[in-house]
Amino acid sequence: MLLASAMFALMGAFVKLSSEHGASLAQVVLLRGLPSVVFLLIWANINHYSIAPKRWKPHILRNLAGVTSMWLGFYALSQLPLATATSLSYTAPLFIAVFLMVSDGKSRDWMRIVAVLLGFVGVLAVLRPSIGPQQLVAAGAGMASGALAAIAMLQIRQLGREGEAEWRTVLFFSCAVCLSSVVGFWITGWGETDWKGWLMLLGVGSSGLVGQLAMTRAFGAGAALLTAALQYTTIIFSALTGMALWHDVPDAMAWAGMLGIIAAGLLSAWRTMVESKRALARADAEAEASAAAALAAEVVETSTVSIAEAEPGAPAARVSAP
Repeated sequence: MLLASAMFALMGAFVKLSSEHGASLAQVVLLRGLPSVVFLLIWANINHYSIAPKRWKPHILRNLAGVTSMWLGFYALSQLPLATATSLSYTAPLFIAVFLMVSDGKSRDWMRIVAVLLGFVGVLAVLRPSIGPQQLVAAGAGMASGALAAIAMLQIRQLGREGEAEWRTVLFFSCAVCLSSVVGFWITGWGETDWKGWLMLLGVGSSGLVGQLAMTRAFGAGAALLTAALQYTTIIFSALTGMALWHDVPDAMAWAGMLGIIAAGLLSAWRTMVESKRALARADAEAEASAAAALAAEVVETSTVSIAEAEPGAPAARVSAP
């Protein structure tokens, strides 16, 4: 997960650098999705895997939210300090908590409320010293990116419950990203960039692909809470990268805000994991109770038949379950 976090921080830096070299957002988006599409199609063909999804609707909803989130997030990266834009994009777990509290009354516990309040106080602390009035639109885009990413994550969870393969979800998302760039070219045109800009664009695609694969591996094989904790190191990596390349040194208030966002995200992730374990334990207990009841019924039926066979002329004895 540390590799994934470093790669995503590096991708954010490449997005910002490519924009500074004249690349349009459409070019950035295209180069973000294209390597994943090529790699996954070749991999699926070699392994003879079908790319047909189980159901289209969850993919459509996930991609609408995810692609829009990516565009808004890349715009924020091109206009804001790297650490600020990255912090805003990592508000997605806070929005997930808000959505759960609105849709499910059982999720309105005090710990989740504290996490949401702490997270958004952290957002205010990050924004207050870091941006000027001319950057408010970019800050709003970053917040909207986090909210839409939360919707996309909820759809990904639904796809997982339906048994959809992770690689297929990534493939369709990457295809949607590439298609959206075509619309972007029609609106904004082709950006004039130099060879350094093209290197930065290739960096966007390669670092994004490595980060995506590493993150998928981490969530699939690692401990859930530790993996969720380590993904927030992207904010720290982004802050260090911004300091090294653009001399964007966050002040004490901004650092406190970043730590608040990280703490809130971890608290929300831990709470969600605890609730999932409890729900799984309840489901296991109900399954065991059902199995025990079925076994008891089978014992009763077997006993009744045995008694009837032992006394051919007598009526079957009635045996009640204990």
